[in-house]
Amino acid sequence: MRFALSNPVATGGRSPRAAFTLVEVLAALAFMAIVIPAAVEGLRIANLAGQVGQRKNAAARVAARVMDEWIANSQTRGTTRRGVVTEDAFEYRWILRTEPWTLDTLTLVTAEVFYTVQGRDYDVRLSTLVDVSTR
Repeated sequence: MRFALSNPVATGGRSPRAAFTLVEVLAALAFMAIVIPAAVEGLRIANLAGQVGQRKNAAARVAARVMDEWIANSQTRGTTRRGVVTEDAFEYRWILRTEPWTLDTLTLVTAEVFYTVQGRDYDVRLSTLVDVSTR
């Protein structure tokens, strides 16, 4: 019994025994060795940027809340307050500083919030002027 060989035109011009050569396989592996680490590093950077953005947003909320509480409680000038706020299982350390402004009736209030993402420290600083003569 005899078997007919497949038509080379029907298989795209390749014989049934066509395969990649060693050179082609090595070239593909070398290409992947370059591309995969670059892609992984890109994903790591994108992940870091996303985490920093989310945590910065939360830190800005903490700073605004601390400043609002200070203003609502009519605190005196020249005070420095510190604390820690936990939000979404993350800790945000904050410092609230007040100092006189060039006009006697104004006080500069600055809230600084510190947070850590992937072992690196970041901070958000929020400042405003408060008229203490109306208090």
